[in-house]
Amino acid sequence: MTTPGTVLVIDDEVRSLEAIRRVLADEFEVIGVRDTVEAEAVLAGEMVQVILCDQRMPGEDGVVFLERVRAQWPDPVRLIISGYMESEDIIAGINRAGIYQFITKPWQPEKLIESVREAAQLYRLQRETGAAPVEAKPTEARLRSVVDARRGAERRRFEFDTIVHSPQSPIADVIGLARRATEYDISVLITGASGTGKELLARAIHHGSGRAGKAFVVENCGALPDQLLESELFGSKKGAFTGAYQDRIGLFEVADGGTIFLDEIGETSPSFQVKLLRVLQEGEIRPLGAQRTRKVDVRVVSATNRDLEKEVAAGRFRRDLYYRLAAFPIHIPSLAERTMDIPPIAARILKDVNQSFRRAVPGFRPDTLRKMMAYDWPGNVRELHNEIQRMVALSDSDQPLGPQLLSPRILRPAAVPAGPGATLKDRIEAIEREEIEEALTRHHGNISRAAEKLGLSRVGLRAKMQRYRLRRRGGGADDLDVAEADGADDAD
Repeated sequence: MTTPGTVLVIDDEVRSLEAIRRVLADEFEVIGVRDTVEAEAVLAGEMVQVILCDQRMPGEDGVVFLERVRAQWPDPVRLIISGYMESEDIIAGINRAGIYQFITKPWQPEKLIESVREAAQLYRLQRETGAAPVEAKPTEARLRSVVDARRGAERRRFEFDTIVHSPQSPIADVIGLARRATEYDISVLITGASGTGKELLARAIHHGSGRAGKAFVVENCGALPDQLLESELFGSKKGAFTGAYQDRIGLFEVADGGTIFLDEIGETSPSFQVKLLRVLQEGEIRPLGAQRTRKVDVRVVSATNRDLEKEVAAGRFRRDLYYRLAAFPIHIPSLAERTMDIPPIAARILKDVNQSFRRAVPGFRPDTLRKMMAYDWPGNVRELHNEIQRMVALSDSDQPLGPQLLSPRILRPAAVPAGPGATLKDRIEAIEREEIEEALTRHHGNISRAAEKLGLSRVGLRAKMQRYRLRRRGGGADDLDVAEADGADDAD
């Protein structure tokens, strides 16, 4: 019986490490570590056939580590995973490190295991034949062709024409404004509530501009403390701070010639804002711990869900940085301000969810869409996406999705009269009407079950339905008006 090969996986993210471990565990002995120090200890004591290393890690980038490994442990076949293959430094590093294959993020399980199988087979052939370790499979020309193909696919995916909206939507004006921004190499500030699609618009701006052939990189500025954020964006030298074991390339260098998208820019601290302002003013960065600056040519697109003008007035955001970032401001309205977009966006989301869940749900019932359009969606498109995923998961058939599958908060929108003439009686009746309507929807128009849920008798519920002129919706095209159908409830 053939002993399974040993694969050393290096990734600082626990979830990613566990995901790779699960994919490979059926065929290989997997040793997972979270940094290069642990990896060297494993290599010193274990017979490893394949090394699978993430590119972006704290302290030392993957290609730098594998280049060093090549000199001391040449036998294991080296693979690397990266989401940023566009950098010239990474391309050159892959060749120097003798990396057999690179795997781009997001990786697919079947592709990952196929690559590791090939690497393990190559290792066995090398041992059996006594051949020298294989040189890098992806030559520079091959790398460039793969990168070019990926950029072309990404450009098609994120063109302005792929942004879903109805013809009457205010998003049409937003897209028109963003198209104009592609013509000029100036900073863009995208504002709007969370979940409105700010990154999607930023990508469309990049891919519609003269920088489309270069990198587009993303950083969430609100997710990291200042020192780590500076290291991520500007890079760092070995020893600049605890854990900085090797030089690190910052995202501004990765994006040189292209675009960097700084999300949640309003969450940054005043001290970081000073350093970012210098980069925008001078067009140069200084990695942490470095003595010299480096010139970079990067277009900055930033985004925030805050009102930065108010933040400036309150002294929480630098005025000079605001004007640097907001040379071309674009505001994306919330989903509540463009309800006409809900049907086409929901249809696109459902198509994606069907593919992901391997389902064939054909669409939404008209009364479901009416409920969805009546809700204000505080989480915007992100909340809509989550709701549709939930509906598909709850549905038992491949029929159009009915309103009974909607969450209670959507079935019972806030419709209480709030005008100056609304009395307490008006408000109570509005709440009662919404409760009854939700119960009828939830139980497919079954009056007996709805009455039981509401703590009413059937007669009492029917009387309230007549009073509020509510119809019982039985899950199909037949909406039965209670006022005209007294005694027609025998099938409950």
